[in-house]
Amino acid sequence: MPTASTSSTPSTVLSSRDLEFLLFEWLDVERLGERPRFAEHDRSSYEALLALCEEIATEHFASHYRRSDTEEPTFDGEKVTLIPEIESALRTFARADLMALTVDEEDGGLQVPHVVAAACMAWFTAANIGTAAYAFLTVANARLLLEHGSPEQVERYVRPMLEGRFFGTMTLSEPQAGSSLGDVVTRAVPADDGTYRIFGSKMWISGGDHEMGDTIVHLVLAKLPDAPAGTRGISLFVVPKHLVADDGTVGERNDVALAGINHKLGNRGTVNTAPVFGGGAFTPGGAPGAVGYLVGEPHKGLSYMFHMMNAARLGVGMSATTTAYTAYLKSLAYARSRPQGRHLGAADPAGPQVPIIEHADVRRMLLAQKSYVEGALALNLYCSRLLDEQATATDDAERLAVGQLLDVLTPIAKSWPSQWGQESCSLAIQVLGGSGYTRDFDVEAHWRDQRLNPIHEGTHGIQALDLLGRKVLGGGGASLLALAGRIGDTAARAADLGGEPAEHAAALQAVVGRLGEVTLALGGLGDPARTLANATVYLEAAGHVVVAWMWLEQLVAVGDREGDFYDGKRAAARYFFRWELPKVGAMLDLLAAGDTTTLDMQPGWF
Repeated sequence: MPTASTSSTPSTVLSSRDLEFLLFEWLDVERLGERPRFAEHDRSSYEALLALCEEIATEHFASHYRRSDTEEPTFDGEKVTLIPEIESALRTFARADLMALTVDEEDGGLQVPHVVAAACMAWFTAANIGTAAYAFLTVANARLLLEHGSPEQVERYVRPMLEGRFFGTMTLSEPQAGSSLGDVVTRAVPADDGTYRIFGSKMWISGGDHEMGDTIVHLVLAKLPDAPAGTRGISLFVVPKHLVADDGTVGERNDVALAGINHKLGNRGTVNTAPVFGGGAFTPGGAPGAVGYLVGEPHKGLSYMFHMMNAARLGVGMSATTTAYTAYLKSLAYARSRPQGRHLGAADPAGPQVPIIEHADVRRMLLAQKSYVEGALALNLYCSRLLDEQATATDDAERLAVGQLLDVLTPIAKSWPSQWGQESCSLAIQVLGGSGYTRDFDVEAHWRDQRLNPIHEGTHGIQALDLLGRKVLGGGGASLLALAGRIGDTAARAADLGGEPAEHAAALQAVVGRLGEVTLALGGLGDPARTLANATVYLEAAGHVVVAWMWLEQLVAVGDREGDFYDGKRAAARYFFRWELPKVGAMLDLLAAGDTTTLDMQPGWF
């Protein structure tokens, strides 16, 4: 079982030293205290919070990771049963006020910067993403209602969620619609008392039913009778599992039932459900339909939900990163302790065996993992720092500039760790050799957990279309220019250092220039289908460019500091620039050619 890094054994959950470097030596989060919103916080309070999260994650989340994977939720036709450790861990999480880290103090929160909160939550997704998901979905639900709900909805549902008494979900997809939300058919029928009656079936709803807490607050997308067609006709409703009275008392069961649960490849501790609203299993108030309450204005539900989804996408990116990070640390610990083979050219072929970390190919696999997970973690925290800058900007120009950068980085921060985290977990299995593909070790479970992330909250392909079609070309290239400007600033600082940082800066600037040229060429094709046919390649190329930038940023922060930790950063950056960044050239060649192979392929030819 993993131990906290405060012990003599390094943690195999996450690296507290890496978080310390990224937060305090690179991102300089202490300076956020100069902004009025964060004036009550300082480094000592951040460090205490991080230490608390490491302790809770290690002792209460990581400790049941294996059991939650092997004993997945069950459904007997009436109720969902989870292993008891999940509720116990979440109760501990809530008691520590971790549900409300970034929430305003006036709403009962701690008003911690997003970047520090992200680092704190990284401990939980690394330790046990299946259990952490219940808390994270609840927090996202609460934040949406704080932003768009009525004062009554905030009082009735948000405060109990932040206290850990209620749980929350994001209820979007339907069996026939999937990611095509404009095709949802769930109906919302106005009732005489100002509420609505909801009828419809949903699918793939994480945390959609269980017996934890007092009730579950579903945020449901549905269409009113007069709704316009497509996404413009979607409204958002609060639909609780149990009705909640004006005084906060949890009352009768709402007409929310399950058709069944889905059995996933990974994240097995998070129950995934197919809920039915208004199916007649229950009749609240004696009338058919599930009672729902409109959030905000009619037909604006999807825009409200995207407030939740954008944060969720950054959360998925962090989950992908930390899942790969813990797999890396576990494979590293194994490589250090597993004796096998001898050095090439050893004088005595029957002499003592050496730990496998002594073999160059094992070090290659470990170095690749290190470059992926530490680069991705830097990107995740950088985006969270941008959220803080955006929230506390003192003028519209600053807010707009930060927003442009976030626009272009969000699909990359979601998808790049999801894709390369999968490769990292695969390498972790390879390091363990035969042991890696047995269930006696965690790395195969992390590989399975990881495979969900390219699908969660918008698939890899959807993020690619969003990046190229909407965020880059749709904005006239302004967001890409903002990104190139930031990279240029970093490159200039790296060039001043000379040596390897300057060499890497020159290589990165050349690729950034080529990416800009290819983007202009794609925008000039004049055929949207052809422009976007290879959007996934564009996403992967841009992702590698951005992560290379994150490594250059870290190198600048390392400077001339000495020691194993800093030498490890230099080696990982060298690996990424020499082994990974050159891959972008082939991607850009394909994009520049305007290749139509995928468009030309006919369904009947498969």
